[in-house]
Amino acid sequence: MTGEMADPSFFDRMINNLRASCKYYTGYPKDLGSSRVIHFTSEREFVQLLHEGYPVVVAFTIRGNYTQHLDKVLEEAAAEFYPQVKFMRVECPKYPGFCITRQRKEYPFIEIFHSPQQASSQGRVADPNVTKYSVKVLPFNYDLSAYGFREYFKRHGIRA
Repeated sequence: MTGEMADPSFFDRMINNLRASCKYYTGYPKDLGSSRVIHFTSEREFVQLLHEGYPVVVAFTIRGNYTQHLDKVLEEAAAEFYPQVKFMRVECPKYPGFCITRQRKEYPFIEIFHSPQQASSQGRVADPNVTKYSVKVLPFNYDLSAYGFREYFKRHGIRA
């Protein structure tokens, strides 16, 4: 073995070059930079995020081994599709009210919220300061990977 091969900085340079040049490098750990996954803190913040006009992928999670895998996938997809698609994680034990409104029993699950539009006010408006919006919500049932999200976005006409 030559002295150059034993040099750890050579290995680091080689790996960094591979990561920078190979579009489909799948090794871990990936250097994704700072996290692009938004952590849910309130419904008000969520509504503000929807108003930015980007599709929002929301992962409703509980603690568990599968959630760790899901976190890695979300981080990778959030980095890949930033800024056209936002990714949010809701820890359901912390925010049960928001999760219960989704009326799902199996956790974790993913839904995609997009195209918020002002809803037509049905009947008389109880509070003129309240604006109601309707949002398309799509269940995510594709492969749980950045590739799966890409295919899903293509199929549903979501620009990513």
